[in-house]
Amino acid sequence: MKSVSRVLGERFVAQGLAGPPLRDPVAVAERLLAVQGQDPRGFRLAVRARTEGLAAADVARELSEQRSLLVTWLNRGTLHLVRSEDYPWLQALTTPPLLTSCRRRLRQEGVGEAEAERAVATIERGLGEEGPLTRAQLRERLDAAGLPTAGQALIHLLFLAAVRGSIVRGPLAGKEHAYVLVRDWLGEPQPVDRDAALAELARRYLAGHQPADERDLARWAGLPLRDARAGLAAIAPELEEVGDGLVRLAKRRVEGELPPPRLLGAFDPVLLGWTSRAEIIGPHTGLVTSNGLFRPFALAGGRAVARWGLARGKVTIESLEPVPAKVNAALEAEAADVIRFLEA
Repeated sequence: MKSVSRVLGERFVAQGLAGPPLRDPVAVAERLLAVQGQDPRGFRLAVRARTEGLAAADVARELSEQRSLLVTWLNRGTLHLVRSEDYPWLQALTTPPLLTSCRRRLRQEGVGEAEAERAVATIERGLGEEGPLTRAQLRERLDAAGLPTAGQALIHLLFLAAVRGSIVRGPLAGKEHAYVLVRDWLGEPQPVDRDAALAELARRYLAGHQPADERDLARWAGLPLRDARAGLAAIAPELEEVGDGLVRLAKRRVEGELPPPRLLGAFDPVLLGWTSRAEIIGPHTGLVTSNGLFRPFALAGGRAVARWGLARGKVTIESLEPVPAKVNAALEAEAADVIRFLEA
């Protein structure tokens, strides 16, 4: 198995996959800034891989009781797990480019602008009067008001309300994520200085992804290259160059390390933070499908070596290349810890 580059070794440490484990779910979200969240098990497993001794219930507690974490549509129009305190400026910065595509998708679903406005008002009224509601419950309110929810209409109406800053996914209702009004769950939003937000975006992105360049940042955040450049320029005194256009935070320079063998969940952040993931997945390109699914995989020696799945309480690991017996043993131990984490 070939050794990984110095750059990738540093990124593993920035990601919290190598070096000291992170403290708790909030610390993971703080380090990574935004963890892709459309797969509920996936973002929980991202926390597991970067901490020690926690359980999925710890993530649920931060979402439902502490209100320190939430899930909503942000960067690239994708659901992300973020700290509640980071939500206001990330929402203000990354969602405006999403409104045009949202309206276009609603028209494709047969929802006109007037109907979309009535639907958002109905969603806000329902949440304001009844508190947290699941998607199914919000569908009932919209259906009762005679508003379209068939096909993909409902999800795009919820998306519209979210990118406008009205709603987020907050507490869990059983195994489902309920929606809440932002003002009820987090308080009235405060104005966001865009220039300051771009600087914070660059700083926080590098904390969890360095070394990286402007194109990595732009792609990850779903923002134009000019915005990534502006953010990095704003914190230029804090940066040092690595070479090939890559930069890092000078005060957070670390030696790169290889992570121990790990089972990583679907949409793990280590595959999503840069313009290329080739050094990690190598020839195993099927780990990322043509329709944008990122499969769970095993990381060993800094590279993908297997894919895995979980069904009926049992983890199955399918090797993609030969690995030493001690790596297989470590991955079996990881499989047991995945079950412990999810069921504890």
